Amino acid sequence: MTSEEFRKHAHSMVDWMADYLDNVEKYPVMAQVKPGEIKAQIPKSFSEKPEAFEAIFKDFENKIMPGITHWESPNFFAYFPASKSKPSILGEMLMSALGTQGMVWLTSPAATELEDRMMEWMRDLLGLSTDWTGSIQDTASTGTFNALITAREKASDFQINEKGFAGMPRYRIYASEQAHSSIDKNVKIAGFGYENLVKIPVDKNFAMISSELEKAIESDLAAGYKPLFILGAMGTTGTTAVDPLDEIGTIAQKHKIWFHVDAAYSGAALICPEMRWMSKGMELADSMVFNPHKWLFVNFDCSLYYVKDPKSLTQAYSITPEYLKTDTDHEVNNYRDWHIQLGRRFRALKLWFMLRSFGAENLRTIIRNHCEWAQWLKSEIEASEDFEMLAPVSVNLLCFRYNDGKMNEQELNAFNEKLLKSINATGKIFITHTKLDGKYTLRLVGGHPELKKDHLERAWELIKEMT
Repeated sequence: MTSEEFRKHAHSMVDWMADYLDNVEKYPVMAQVKPGEIKAQIPKSFSEKPEAFEAIFKDFENKIMPGITHWESPNFFAYFPASKSKPSILGEMLMSALGTQGMVWLTSPAATELEDRMMEWMRDLLGLSTDWTGSIQDTASTGTFNALITAREKASDFQINEKGFAGMPRYRIYASEQAHSSIDKNVKIAGFGYENLVKIPVDKNFAMISSELEKAIESDLAAGYKPLFILGAMGTTGTTAVDPLDEIGTIAQKHKIWFHVDAAYSGAALICPEMRWMSKGMELADSMVFNPHKWLFVNFDCSLYYVKDPKSLTQAYSITPEYLKTDTDHEVNNYRDWHIQLGRRFRALKLWFMLRSFGAENLRTIIRNHCEWAQWLKSEIEASEDFEMLAPVSVNLLCFRYNDGKMNEQELNAFNEKLLKSINATGKIFITHTKLDGKYTLRLVGGHPELKKDHLERAWELIKEMT
């Protein structure tokens, strides 16, 4: 492709993207295809000869688009949002054009130094203390893994990296029953063994019971285990429940245990000072992770990992072969040492574009609106004779179900599962589910930057109609 051809097709694609963003609500939110349907339209082998870009793009529109679930739609109320914004998309386009590989400062000084500053901007915006520093990662799963590895190496005087687990204590990791599944995966791949992940019971609001955590730690100490790591959730995935971080942090400090906070989704709400009740006790934590690519309108992937002891983190990860040594290593952050991966994308660029384009005041207004409208919908559900709330609403996630008072639990579960599938089959909205105390639970969260109250009103009317 020549530069002129590139220019021509790039202009046409930007026009297509702008039209898509303007008209995304016209698409079925959830892809209306069956398994294997898209793959069957793609030839088993590709041509030996080059194909015209127009033909490739036509196939994209005709064969790929029908299989797209539209996360960008304001009617996407499933999982957690991954809602991008137009400034962030433009930043991503520049990232792709530049092709920056920011593994060390020397490979692109601007990539490292903009990331330095963006971590400071976001730290201040979230109301965190200057004790925190960090870097931009891909996902919260990686951030939690970083914390787990750092805790492991610091506790073992960095000997596990050198000699393995032989002769080491049997370490224990603690998280609530509602913690994100990444901790389950991380304890496996970090070598601890799944049996050493201790799940702590939750209260009626689905938050960790700190007294049960204390009991588990005391029991493990008596049995000869070594408590190593506690994961506290500032907004669980299932219900956005907020663990008592201050109580957990006090326990962690008492027993000298690494305390990591997962604020992957709800962390966005901390930009509003009135929401910082959730982060009470954050100052007692050793590390935390937050994803702007969920509810702060930076397109995936962009996850911020903060830590108070970066030297232990880099000591756990740093390997410097001769070809990576530079004269500036002692003066700058080389972020390749802040996670597993060597290669790094220039993620700070799209975060910078988003923050400057929106401004803090506008971001706070959007977050406040989302939370206010969620409270409105909560009131509607509570006032309904046929629906009930199943969890508190701490930010903008609602967990509820249909219950007319005439069915037993098994029948209710079957009815709500059928209801969910019927709602999504309309293509008008997309919601997902969880299970709370064995109850099949409808789960709805609105976090798009251009979400209006009208979207939630129409969603609620559709849900009622489908019963």
